[in-house]
Amino acid sequence: MGGRVEDIGEGALVIIHCANPREKMWGAVTRLDAVGVVLRGLDLESVEDWLRQERAGAESLIGPTTFFVPMHRVLRIDLDETGPAVESYGDRFLAACGRDVREALQERPGNDA
Repeated sequence: MGGRVEDIGEGALVIIHCANPREKMWGAVTRLDAVGVVLRGLDLESVEDWLRQERAGAESLIGPTTFFVPMHRVLRIDLDETGPAVESYGDRFLAACGRDVREALQERPGNDA
């Protein structure tokens, strides 16, 4: 069963499709309101590299950041959810690293989390 619009809120794992410039961001929603979205995450193109880095326990060369996307740039927000043919990034992280991706997203460089 798929998610609902009501599931898109604080703590939800999402993919944000942006305009001007066109880009996609992935991460956990920190805030969502009429002004925009605050996300703790990464550019979608970096997620696979970050997952491999975390799985290997390698030095942090890529890491999540907290950023704001103004609502006028947001084209669409998708829940990061597993479907019949595709596993969500959150589920893939759990399978590869053995922990919830939300914990890893909150870690800051130099912190012992």
